[in-house]
Amino acid sequence: MTSALPVFETHEVANQPPPFGGRNLWADDVALSEAVRREGGAAFIDTLQAYGAIAGDTLYRLGFDANRDRPRLRTHDPQGHRIDTVEFHPAYHQLMELAKRHGVAGLSWHEGGPGAHVARAALSFLHHQADAGTSCPLTMTHAAVAVLRQDPLLAEWAEKAAAPVYDPRDVPMADKAGITLGMGMTEKQGGSDVRSNTTRAERRDDGSYGLVGHKWFFSAPMSDAFLVLAQAAGGLTCFLMPRRLADGNRNAFRLMRLKEKLGDWSNASSEIELCGAWARRVGAEGRGVATIIGMVMMTRLDCMLGAAAEMRMALAQALHHTRHRSSFGRRLCDHPLMANVLADLAIESEAATTFAMRVARAVDQAPQDAQEAAFARIATAVGKYWVCKRAAVFVNEAQECLGGAGYVEESILPRLYRQAPLNSIWEGSGNIQCLDVLRALAREPQVLPVLDAELDAVAGRDADYDHALASLRELLAATPSEAQARVVTERLALLLQAAVLLRAGSPMAPAFVRSRLGGAHGAAFGTLPDEVDVGAVMARALP
Repeated sequence: MTSALPVFETHEVANQPPPFGGRNLWADDVALSEAVRREGGAAFIDTLQAYGAIAGDTLYRLGFDANRDRPRLRTHDPQGHRIDTVEFHPAYHQLMELAKRHGVAGLSWHEGGPGAHVARAALSFLHHQADAGTSCPLTMTHAAVAVLRQDPLLAEWAEKAAAPVYDPRDVPMADKAGITLGMGMTEKQGGSDVRSNTTRAERRDDGSYGLVGHKWFFSAPMSDAFLVLAQAAGGLTCFLMPRRLADGNRNAFRLMRLKEKLGDWSNASSEIELCGAWARRVGAEGRGVATIIGMVMMTRLDCMLGAAAEMRMALAQALHHTRHRSSFGRRLCDHPLMANVLADLAIESEAATTFAMRVARAVDQAPQDAQEAAFARIATAVGKYWVCKRAAVFVNEAQECLGGAGYVEESILPRLYRQAPLNSIWEGSGNIQCLDVLRALAREPQVLPVLDAELDAVAGRDADYDHALASLRELLAATPSEAQARVVTERLALLLQAAVLLRAGSPMAPAFVRSRLGGAHGAAFGTLPDEVDVGAVMARALP
């Protein structure tokens, strides 16, 4: 009789944090909750509470699957017919269905009323934390409604884009209760300079147009229709181009390839050739940029929201990990230097969130309030530049809080790190935003008085703030050059963030002003002055 083989246990799993999932991302976020109420979205709290629970559990899990199995392009079926289809992991469709049903792409349109855009912005913020890739078609669908509503003949397209229904079938719009919309703006030779587009739009006898050319970045190619810029006889013009024609046939464009992107893996982005594709004009010929300008404001807001959401999720991961892991005899979060880093990240995250929601209020009120419209005009560019610029370095710092665990794919942080640069590039990169800020200050007389009112509202509350505001005004009075555009935009961003924190009475405000405006901060995170109560900051950031 033989004895049993000895059991060798090579290690015991200890000193590891519990899984992060299963949280309510709304209930956990004091700064977001306060901001939504303050900016006019209190009527939608129940909706946000419900979606926060979904985002922190179901969506969080689905996000890993949707990004692990990337979209695949199938140009032909087995019999050789051209089909131009993109196949997704089922998790992608589940993410889209839940988001559409709960209003991420359309609550501000199909619900309406005061605060609806604020609530929709908060829904987008919650969704983006779980999966950023699906946020792209959701953002485009939401923003395109603002353009389509300009033309009564396109009312059905706008209504179905706003509807809380997701239908992934590749069938004509008439056969669906809800649709998604994409965009095709940039070309190989132009990028942000869309006026150099070479795609041609040839008018037909029935008033429609045939589009011939290419689009170098054509995101979400399985959308039901796309807003496309092309050169008509009267100049650069906006068009609605459906994927399927009314008779059920495919429209005349071809998917050439899917982009191999740094991140944003759950979302398909393509390059296409337009071969006489049928399109309907939106707005007047030669007014393409003016037609889409309302959409641009909304997509810039969503870039800001996305970057702030990535910061928020990275911060939550870092706090969760460091509270449950020990080193050298104490919890990681209790080491003074680690606590300084975590508190610094928490201050940055709250500033980004509160500013983004303040801009959401401006977008919400813009149709009825000229001052808020002027504020939204410049604040979307300022916030798009600064908040998006901060995301990548922020996420990397959060990764360091986890060490090696923050660099492996079981964590969400590698995905956030790949995603973080996207919003600073998308919808006009940093230089475009900063030049737009200078242009607005110089050419739009209503902008500077609105900024002055926003910044003056909290003057006298903090000496460091007042000094920074006076310094900015000296800079603006000297008529800054193009080369100073980033300096101007950065100072504006920091002051606007400080203003919203001070006005809100946030406990983060004194530390933000002291560190970001008062000079009591280094070039890296984790350089807060000793007087900051880092324990209180961390406690506020995540229960």
